[in-house]
Amino acid sequence: MDRTTAFNLLKEWTKSPSLLRHALTVSWVMEAYANKLEEDQELWAQTGLLHDADYEAFPELHPNKIVDKLRGLGQEDMAYAISAHYTKWGVPHKSKLDKALLACDELTGFIVACAQVRPQGLQGMQAKSVRKKLKQKSFAAKVERDEIYQGVTLFEVDLNEHIDFIIGVLQEHKRELDL
Repeated sequence: MDRTTAFNLLKEWTKSPSLLRHALTVSWVMEAYANKLEEDQELWAQTGLLHDADYEAFPELHPNKIVDKLRGLGQEDMAYAISAHYTKWGVPHKSKLDKALLACDELTGFIVACAQVRPQGLQGMQAKSVRKKLKQKSFAAKVERDEIYQGVTLFEVDLNEHIDFIIGVLQEHKRELDL
C-alpha cells in the first residue's frame, strides 16, 4: 500500500479536522522512529496514519473495521499493530511496530494538546512541562495516562527522551500543524 492509498482510506472514514491532524501527527512520529530504528518507514508511517481510521465512522467497531480492511489488503503487520494500540483490548505487543504505535498514539495527541494552550505553541516546549501537564488529570482528561506509561515501558524508551523526540518531530511540521 502506498501513502496515497492509505491517505484515501483514512479520508474515506475520517472527516474531523482534529482526527485527521491526529492521524498525520502519529504518522510523522512513527515514520521518524522507523528512520531512527532502521525499520520500514512506509509501513510505520501508514500504520500511524490509519490507526484510528475507523474511529469516527464506526466508533463501536473500532479498530475492527480498519483491521479487517487492512487484512483484506494483505497488510497483516499493520493490521496487527492497530489491533494492539490500546492495552485494554488485550492483544499482545509482539513487534517494535506494535509497541511503537502504543507508545506514540496517546502521547503525541497529548503533546499537541499541550502546544495548543501555550502562547508559543511548540516553540521551546520541553519534556518537563509536558510531564507536569500529565499530572493534571483535568488537562486533556480523555487522554489515558496509563496507556502512555505502558507504551513507554513496552517500547523501552525513557519518558523524557520520548517526549523530546516527539516534540522534535512535531516542530519539523509546525507550519502544517499551525502550532
